[in-house]
Amino acid sequence: MTSMTSLQNHFLVAMPNLGDPNFNQSVTYICQHDDHGAIGIVINRPGAFTFGEICARLNIDLIETAPAEAPVLTGGPVEPERGFVLHGQGADFESTISVGNGINLTASRDILEAIAAGAGPDKAVLALGYAGWGTGQLEAELAANAWLSVEATADILFDTPFENRWAAAAQLLGIDIHGISNYSGHA
Repeated sequence: MTSMTSLQNHFLVAMPNLGDPNFNQSVTYICQHDDHGAIGIVINRPGAFTFGEICARLNIDLIETAPAEAPVLTGGPVEPERGFVLHGQGADFESTISVGNGINLTASRDILEAIAAGAGPDKAVLALGYAGWGTGQLEAELAANAWLSVEATADILFDTPFENRWAAAAQLLGIDIHGISNYSGHA
């Protein structure tokens, strides 16, 4: 990556004027960003399912009932039937990759089984689907002021309520996102 800076392990904070309904007021955690494009998980959109419902659909016994009501996020419009778990460090699972600063991404069934049995990571976020950008697409959207980018924090990813993540991520830059106009123009 000679001509660009990777935004892996960063949040993309949607600007108020971003018109795409998939990303309106969203925060996307970037898991991979290189010369071939970018992949991220939207982290502030609770979806239609709970963890317990996903376990039932996958015939996974839910031994630990605490996570049963945890919402499953709508991680993005690409492959909405595919599950991803963002989590802290700990046990390794079949398809775990380290994203950065102690945050991992796993897309294998064994992590769901571990969480259901009470043996999963202490902090985890489950999402269905992901956001994807082709070569140069994210850079063009950044140049068009569709997004703010800021280094991700585990606190916002795991501990901040979903409805507060958009404002909290912008605040990492010292920006009150609610004070930004959703109109743009040229002088």
